[in-house]
Amino acid sequence: MDILRSLGHPEEIYNLVRFKMGACRTVQPRLDPDSMSESLQTCYRYLNETSRSFAAVIQALDGELRHAVCIFYLVLRALDTVEDDMTIALETKIPMLHDFHTYLYQEDWRYMHSKEKDKQVLEDFPTISLEFRKLAVIYQEVIADICHRMGVGMAEYLEKKVETLQEWDQYCHYVAGLVGIGLSRLFSASELEDPIVGLDTKLSNSMGLFLQKTNIIRDYLEDQMEGREFWPKEVWGKYGKKLSDLANPERIVPAVHCMNELITNALHHVPDVLTYLSRLKNQSVFNFCAIPQVMAIATLAACYNNQQVFKGVVKIRKGQAVTMMMDATNIEAVRAIMYQYVEEIYQKIPLTDPSSGRTQHIIVSIRNLSLSNSGSLASRNHFSPIYLSCVMLLAAISWQYLSTVSQGSEEVHSRQ
Repeated sequence: MDILRSLGHPEEIYNLVRFKMGACRTVQPRLDPDSMSESLQTCYRYLNETSRSFAAVIQALDGELRHAVCIFYLVLRALDTVEDDMTIALETKIPMLHDFHTYLYQEDWRYMHSKEKDKQVLEDFPTISLEFRKLAVIYQEVIADICHRMGVGMAEYLEKKVETLQEWDQYCHYVAGLVGIGLSRLFSASELEDPIVGLDTKLSNSMGLFLQKTNIIRDYLEDQMEGREFWPKEVWGKYGKKLSDLANPERIVPAVHCMNELITNALHHVPDVLTYLSRLKNQSVFNFCAIPQVMAIATLAACYNNQQVFKGVVKIRKGQAVTMMMDATNIEAVRAIMYQYVEEIYQKIPLTDPSSGRTQHIIVSIRNLSLSNSGSLASRNHFSPIYLSCVMLLAAISWQYLSTVSQGSEEVHSRQ
């Protein structure tokens, strides 16, 4: 149960209850389906079915940007589904990836032979491409361009392993950095953000790389089980003869050292992330961009020096996630969150870790950047022990009550 995982963090329990009672609508507003065509409603249904983390923040975007980003996501989800499907022969897959952007303008193109869990976005691609063609031309141009460049990059790495750190950056650019660049161009095209946001591709690329590297680091064991390898040999080659060796319990110490080095590499994108976020003016765009970034830094803090990455799943608490979603609404709060989690990493740095000096150095840089821009950090909630005990008790009772009411309501609706 989510509330039990947060028992040692009363502020999370408080925010979980607030979220359950309706605060979620500030970051997850409900769409009006009556204002949308049937095909657009279908697209939002696919969005909610295929996105674990982005559906809510996409639907919270303002105006026509919301629909553009929704379609952008579904197009790239379809492209990614082709790349991930190991049942598609390379002689078929590579041309599909190269040509995928052209399918946006073919009314009837669909692919019916995918075995992937998100295959519906390929089987009903005509619905997605129809809504793509309804977008303003300026949005279409961005989406088609990014789809083309990403498809070419994906095809390149189908037959090529990630060997060097430079190739790791290049691969992450193709699958995530281009997403950041495309989104930034959409933000500027909507005029909700200044032109510089879409023009500064270095910062946009870093936004994507930070998220992608976090996912690659966290998902080591899952990727190994699926036969996928994304950790760069330039790093893991120092710690084992094969990347799969790191899952061996006898190799746990070098495995953790390897992971710590990759986390240190990922942390170098944080200064760019903070600079990018500091430029944003629109609240919905800020929330959309900031929430995944603070989730990523919290995930890296949970993974750092943690053997569990090589044994099972490492996830942040739901209460932790909800608290960050509700807090990360301005740049001062984001700096405070980043500071909090890099400090958490700093406290866990082993003196025997080969990359400890580099880890300390980048954390000091992030710490100074957080402090120098705001003078002081936004305060995080602190409560007295007696107050916390009361909050924990009331929150637990409230959570149980709300869950019971919610379950009862669902049962009533199911009978109707």
